[in-house]
Amino acid sequence: MSNTMAPSRQSSTDDASDSTPTAAGELEKLKQEEAKLAAMLAEVRQKKLTVLRSRPLTIGIIGFGRFGQFIGKSFTKYGNVIGTSRSDYTKIAQDMNAKYIPLSSLEEFVMEDDLDVIVVAVSIVSFEDTVRDLVPHLKKRIEKTGSCPLIVDVLSVKEHARNILLQHLPEECDILCTHPMFGPDSAKHGWHGQTFVYERTRIDKVLLDPSKDYDSEGDFLDDQGVTHGAHENSDAHVEGMDRIERFLSIWEEEGCNMVSLSCKEHDAFTANSQFITHLMGRILGAQGLQATPIDTKGFQNVLKLIETTNADSFDLFFGLYKFNRNSMDTILKLKESMNDVVGKLLEMEGKEDGDVVATKSCL
Repeated sequence: MSNTMAPSRQSSTDDASDSTPTAAGELEKLKQEEAKLAAMLAEVRQKKLTVLRSRPLTIGIIGFGRFGQFIGKSFTKYGNVIGTSRSDYTKIAQDMNAKYIPLSSLEEFVMEDDLDVIVVAVSIVSFEDTVRDLVPHLKKRIEKTGSCPLIVDVLSVKEHARNILLQHLPEECDILCTHPMFGPDSAKHGWHGQTFVYERTRIDKVLLDPSKDYDSEGDFLDDQGVTHGAHENSDAHVEGMDRIERFLSIWEEEGCNMVSLSCKEHDAFTANSQFITHLMGRILGAQGLQATPIDTKGFQNVLKLIETTNADSFDLFFGLYKFNRNSMDTILKLKESMNDVVGKLLEMEGKEDGDVVATKSCL
């Protein structure tokens, strides 16, 4: 019996040893393929950057305050920047190699010959008034030149921005709704790894279906389910999409995590992330919490949350509440959760004391 079993064990050993070099060789081959793909990706990115810089965009920024300056500084690496605002930021614009036109000369700003993109970077509460003020000048430009710059918003609430842009802008204006999920504080060391959310909303008078994206051939569906080709009818489709892709490429080249998302989905997500973060920061900040000599890491994080959320204006916080239809649901859920947690504490305290404690609302 022992003579018949021994060869079998030896055979298993041989099989294992035979398979080991194959696995190792396969891994080496995969690594080589990975290196080739990485080299190809680097080459494609370099070509894309060359194309981007071969015909740089001229980007106008309405609202050249802290955030407008923050994005404008990076835009100057890839194109020309023109800022406008109520305050005088001429010197700041010059220092970043940008042009500045006072908001009182909005028509001059809009009528700039090479203006490709207008980024509306004002607060949520003043957004609609700004768009209304912009419209007459856009109509004059369209009448004179037959073209309109791409209009981009950067608000933290997206359905509100989308509705206003579609309601007020001339149909000749292409629309891109975006939300950089970062700012001067959170991205002071660069944009790499930061999330940038966008929705291609309208191109060449066609309202796009935000649940669909372009296919590999550049075709897309409008909101009526009709397929449109990138080259149909006129060059306006091609030029419109090219302009949007050039603008998006700036964020991509700066290292952003690019997320294509409908405005509706964006607002549903941010109500349970961005708004609740600001809400908790404001609530905790109202308690006047201060650092102590024996703070835990957890409490240090709490203080950091208070610092970052309260550094933003209350107008921003109010805008996140007022113009996101999901925000009140978030507040109500927070109240309910608070009551549940405190109720459990009171219930446990009552059991320890041998009493029956009635759970009361803590809010």
